[in-house]
Amino acid sequence: MRFDNSRESDNVEDRRGGGGGRGLPMGGKGIGLGTIVLALVAMYFGVDPSIVLNQAVESPAPSAASRPAGPPANDAESKFIRHVLAETEDTWQQIFRQNGKQYVEPTLVLFSGATRTACGVGQAAMGPFYCPADQKVYIDLSFYQELKTRYRAPGDFAQAYVIAHEVGHHVQNLLGISGKVQAARERASEREANALSVRLELQADCLAGVWAKNADAARGILEAGDVEEALQAATAIGDDTLQKQAQGYAVPDSFTHGSAEQRMRWFKRGMASGQLAACNTFQAGSL
Repeated sequence: MRFDNSRESDNVEDRRGGGGGRGLPMGGKGIGLGTIVLALVAMYFGVDPSIVLNQAVESPAPSAASRPAGPPANDAESKFIRHVLAETEDTWQQIFRQNGKQYVEPTLVLFSGATRTACGVGQAAMGPFYCPADQKVYIDLSFYQELKTRYRAPGDFAQAYVIAHEVGHHVQNLLGISGKVQAARERASEREANALSVRLELQADCLAGVWAKNADAARGILEAGDVEEALQAATAIGDDTLQKQAQGYAVPDSFTHGSAEQRMRWFKRGMASGQLAACNTFQAGSL
């Protein structure tokens, strides 16, 4: 990726090194809704959700005070994060204006190990995630090493795709899509709820493609091989790929994020069009 004409975002909160509640699980000995939500996120990344649930039950309550998070350090990884987040901000500000809407920029939180969120406790083992309750994206940067080694998806644009996907969830939240889907899932059977989740996630992949198309057109951020890196990352974290790695076979009815082929196809669809209208997975007859 090229950042010759790119600024760095100020909407990054650094909780690494013990600040901002590192290692602090939810209080008490029960399992809250936020913990359950994050356990479902863990399933997406091929992590046993019982790890999250057990930690919530067994861990003591956190102390009320924690050291405030400071500005992000000036290391290469955090600078990259700030550049990518700024690109999403500039791009979605423009797209929202074109559609007569106002874009509210999310905060991206860097953490190590675990951290408090409005959705429960974020765990490094769960990978990056978006919490709609506080409109923040959470990333433990060790995930990028996992992306490279475990998922065999190296490259800076593979990392940018991960951020763009989570920001895509923020866009869905601002547009009211996430709330409607959650309400529908609560009334649905497990199979139907999974199918709705797949459509939501594939839309976030498509929105990541919309971002890439518009950011490159405006500021020329893409280099040769970048799109292939994103597609490799989408393939690596498809539900079928993760399930086959974990148990040797895939169960489509249990998918919550979509197959590798679906994730690649919707990212490419968003990138080919560059338009929000191209990402209506909920009206698509076939995913």
